[in-house]
Amino acid sequence: MPSFAYVALDAQGQQVSDYIDAANQSEAVNTLRSQGLFPTSVKEQARPTKVKAGKGGKNPTSAPAKGKSISIPFLEKKTIKSATLMVFTRQLATLIDAGLPLLRGLTVLGKQEPDPVLKKTITQLAEAVQGGGTFSDGLNSHPKIFNKLYVNMVKAGELGGVLEVVLNRLAEFQEKAEKVKGKVKSAMMYPAIVMVIAVIIMGFLLVFIVPKFEQIFADMLGGKPLPLLTQIVITSSRVVQHQFILIALGIGALVVGFKFLAASPKGAVLLDQFMLKAPLFGDLTRKNGISRFTRTLGTLVTSGVPILQALNITKETSGNAVISSAIAKIHDAVKEGESIVRPMEASGVFPSMVISMVDVGEETGQLPEMLLKVADLYDDEVDSAVAGLTSLMEPIMIVFLAVIVGSIVIALFLPLISIISGMQQ
Repeated sequence: MPSFAYVALDAQGQQVSDYIDAANQSEAVNTLRSQGLFPTSVKEQARPTKVKAGKGGKNPTSAPAKGKSISIPFLEKKTIKSATLMVFTRQLATLIDAGLPLLRGLTVLGKQEPDPVLKKTITQLAEAVQGGGTFSDGLNSHPKIFNKLYVNMVKAGELGGVLEVVLNRLAEFQEKAEKVKGKVKSAMMYPAIVMVIAVIIMGFLLVFIVPKFEQIFADMLGGKPLPLLTQIVITSSRVVQHQFILIALGIGALVVGFKFLAASPKGAVLLDQFMLKAPLFGDLTRKNGISRFTRTLGTLVTSGVPILQALNITKETSGNAVISSAIAKIHDAVKEGESIVRPMEASGVFPSMVISMVDVGEETGQLPEMLLKVADLYDDEVDSAVAGLTSLMEPIMIVFLAVIVGSIVIALFLPLISIISGMQQ
């Protein structure tokens, strides 16, 4: 009976390789599957011959000993970047649109995928499809990579026989979402960099410069009282030098407390309410949230997902607890047979222009198209808000940095003026 060398994945997704005896390749594949393995390569190949035992009494085989990779479950990476998922979706949509079967498309992408996590996931998806399962069921078994929006859109595409259309819509959705996300990040980047620079400069001055001036003041003023601003700076310098560990622990406690607050339902609502009303950033946060809500809901409904299910998915992917609560109320109202417009008005989250456009969409039976138009409009609004915020933040942060550094410099020079005046007298 011929032997077959195989490479397969076990139930934990780990790769195993060995030899199996079977009448033909098909029988070998079926035997492996009955053992709970998912073969990725099965080739007819003679088993390696065994070598006679050596002096040590050991009987090694001529099969190459492959080093086993140690896998630590809680350290193993299980997620991928949104940009990587976006590229995969676009490539799969292109392949299926070109006429390739789904299984063949997954096999092609799995071979060329550089990201190890996604490569492993694609292999498992191909095995699930080859085993007779649906693509959406395979996606559903990887919730850390494919969210409910992704899974339900694919399921709707499978039921409607328009998987390639849905994948193209998903790719467009991800591309636009990634574009908006990038612009919002770029708006936040500038103030964050300036804050880091301000902290570094202030720390350098307090740790290395202020103590030297303090010694000069003690020697030349002979115990005379210092100006209030100078006393504050010197006291701050002493605290930073001698209580650095306590300051670091305090900052760590604030960060941990903030994370716990954000993780709790009430805390998340409070923080998101603050973000919607915060000066400078509140308008951008609101516009970004509305853009995300309308695009997600419009894309789901256009793809054939029922409105109630689409509202549930949109609620879970909104990214803002206040908007999520408003969507939940819209869902309950629609479930009772009401329109979307009334709970949108009652929420106080959505601007009147958005409500008017949704109302027109419901009246004309073109709600999905109208939602996507609102999303496009608010994408442009986000672009304008980011540009305005960036131009406004630059002078504000420059003034902030000047005030921080200037206050320390002035505090150090005030006693010097007194010393110079005394020397002249």
